Amino acid sequence: MHKINILGLGPGHSDYVMPITIKYIKESEILIGGRRNIESLGKLVENKEIKYIDRHLDKLSIYIKENRNKKISLIVSGDPGFYSMTSFMVRNFGRENINIISGISSMQYMFSAISYSYEDAFIGSVHGRTCDYVTPMKEGKNIGLLTDRKITPQVIAKTLVEHSIEGTIFVGERLSYNDEKLTSMDIKEMQNSEIDFEINVVTVINKN
Repeated sequence: MHKINILGLGPGHSDYVMPITIKYIKESEILIGGRRNIESLGKLVENKEIKYIDRHLDKLSIYIKENRNKKISLIVSGDPGFYSMTSFMVRNFGRENINIISGISSMQYMFSAISYSYEDAFIGSVHGRTCDYVTPMKEGKNIGLLTDRKITPQVIAKTLVEHSIEGTIFVGERLSYNDEKLTSMDIKEMQNSEIDFEINVVTVINKN
C-alpha cells in the first residue's frame, strides 16, 4: 500500500514549488486539495482524479480510505507542518502511512522579505484561534502571526499598545506573487490605520 503524500506548494507563486513536489504530483493518481491550490498546478493535474477539500473532513477521510490502493497526494499551501493538514492526516491514517514534503511557509517567506531572522521569534496563529503573543513581546521577542479577517493587524497593534509594547509592525499581502505588498509602520500608528488588508501575515519587531 502506498504512503499518502502531503505536499506543500510554498507561499503561492509557482516559482516556489520544489522539484521533488512536482515529481510526486506527476506520479500521483489522485490529487486532493483546495480548488485554488489544485488549479494553480495547471497541466500537472491533467489525467488525474481530483478531489476538492471542503469543510467536511470526515467525508474526505472516508474517500481516502476507499482509495488506498491508489497513489494519493494531498496538496496544501505553504508547509504542511505549519497550521495545515498534517495533524488531521496523522490522526486518521497513522504517522507510518504519511509522506510529508515541506514547502516554504508564508512565515518563512515573510521574515525573509523583511530581512529578519526568526530563530528566536515567537510564531503563532490567530487565524480562527487565539494565542498569547503579548507575553513573548514583553520578554523582548519578535513575533510572527497568521491572521484572519477578525484579528487584523490593527487589532494586534491595539492589543500591544494597551500593554505598553513598542515596535514596528510589518504586514505581508499576496506574498511571493507579482503584486506582493509589504506594509510597515509603528505599532501606535497601525492601531488607527484604516487600511483594509487582504489575507496577510504579520510580523512585529520589538523595539526593546
